[in-house]
Amino acid sequence: METKYIFVTGGVVSSLGKGIISASLACLLKARGYRVTIQKFDPYINIDPGTLNPYEHGECYVTNDGHEADLDLGHYERFTNVPTSRANNVTTGRIYQSVIDKERRGDYLGKTVQIIPHITDEIKRNVKLLGKTGDYDFVITEIGGTVGDIESLPFLESVRQLRWELGFDSLCIHLTYVPYLKAAKELKTKPTQHSVKQLQQLGIQPDVLVLRTERDIPATMRRKIAQFCNVAPDAVVQSIDCPSIYEVPIMMHNQHLDEIVLKKMAVTPEGEPDMTRWLHFLDKLNSAEKEVTIGLVGKYVELQDAYKSINEALFQAATYCDRRLNLKYIHSEKLNDTNVDDLMKNLDGVIIAPGFGQRGIEGKFTALKWCREHDVPTFGICLGMQCMVIEFARNVLGYADANSTEMDPTTAHNVIDLMEEQKSVSNMGGTMRLGAYDCTLLPDSQAAEAYGKTHIKERHRHRFEFNNDYRDEFEKAGMRCVGQNDATHLVEVVELPDKRWWVGTQYHPEYNSTVLTPNPLFMSFIKAAIAYGEEK
Repeated sequence: METKYIFVTGGVVSSLGKGIISASLACLLKARGYRVTIQKFDPYINIDPGTLNPYEHGECYVTNDGHEADLDLGHYERFTNVPTSRANNVTTGRIYQSVIDKERRGDYLGKTVQIIPHITDEIKRNVKLLGKTGDYDFVITEIGGTVGDIESLPFLESVRQLRWELGFDSLCIHLTYVPYLKAAKELKTKPTQHSVKQLQQLGIQPDVLVLRTERDIPATMRRKIAQFCNVAPDAVVQSIDCPSIYEVPIMMHNQHLDEIVLKKMAVTPEGEPDMTRWLHFLDKLNSAEKEVTIGLVGKYVELQDAYKSINEALFQAATYCDRRLNLKYIHSEKLNDTNVDDLMKNLDGVIIAPGFGQRGIEGKFTALKWCREHDVPTFGICLGMQCMVIEFARNVLGYADANSTEMDPTTAHNVIDLMEEQKSVSNMGGTMRLGAYDCTLLPDSQAAEAYGKTHIKERHRHRFEFNNDYRDEFEKAGMRCVGQNDATHLVEVVELPDKRWWVGTQYHPEYNSTVLTPNPLFMSFIKAAIAYGEEK
């Protein structure tokens, strides 16, 4: 069949969960046997989120092909088990850059370049390109921001044009908020009505409404919303708060969202989506009674989206190990020798988080020294792995001033150093070592045991690396370099084999963890943490 395009817009407030609804619909359509992909259009002018502070935008997600992307792409992959790429995340900055590059080349033959048609044509080209190149049945496009935002207007105008051009091969789902006013003891529909009217003023009539709510919306109220918003009553569904985001696909299917979408796009729904494996995961999630307590040491712990993929990878692994995840956030800036024992003593395992820069770094060293001396299962990711190396150099090798040249360019013992190919880089955006690279593991390592193989491929996002000049010293003192990229000899994985579980990875295994295929290294870490907890 012809590729069909579904647009997901949002109204009233941001952070309603357009990404989760998009991913849930994709999950259901894929479970029905369709080929589905999702893309995110972000209205900011940054080329990508790679240069954005986590406080601004949460986690920066990395695709296999080395694109720094919006964190919603992580949800897309976790829900669909399908890798995304550069084509799945487009910003206003990339659209304008492409149009300006064409103008500079003379592609517009001297015409005045304008928002309409040139910017909107470029947006539409990106929407259709994904459908054509990927041979998909459905392309779901999430429009970032909220209806009414000035920066979203070119994207919404492009959606309006595509609705007319594609006819039954396109559909618009609008996600809005139905607040509950405590003082009045009432749910209020006016914000939704205003949001839909704003969308209609832009020339877009939504086909389906998804009402985000904290309380059940009565059928009479949903019919009222349908009447005022020109939407069929059976096409108004609610997305009520769930204990877990992974229950949303089931909740949407119970309200027939996937069937509604198919019928409105002239596709006859046949049978039921095969959600067997998904339901198995939910069964384990809901039946787990015991806890596993993991401490995450980082400097962005007050912002849950900063470590989104790590949180979800831990949650998935704990669920498959029949445990409820009790995740404790430990602020590395506030961690020191006087409070480390109190903060760490009740943990079953510790994650040393990735990041950049000096802030909070000494707290990570303090945590690592305590964990190493108390033999607590410990997992360092990217900068976390580099901190493992520095802490070991300081407290085992005896190099008190050991550091990364990122933190101290003048250190005499640069056990972590800038990668050779990074030394001539001046631009910040998109210039790190990004994307999936091969790694060869030693057969007798904990990492190889976890993966069940010695050749793996994981995603990276870093500029600094283990300094191989010190490799022999580390190996002799007990820290093994058990994983490397054979082409560059870059150390990818370090371990302390005399500890219960002590693994650091230069790569980000959390990017390769989904509901149906949790990352093996996270599974191994959680199993070690459970064993340690039971031993305690």
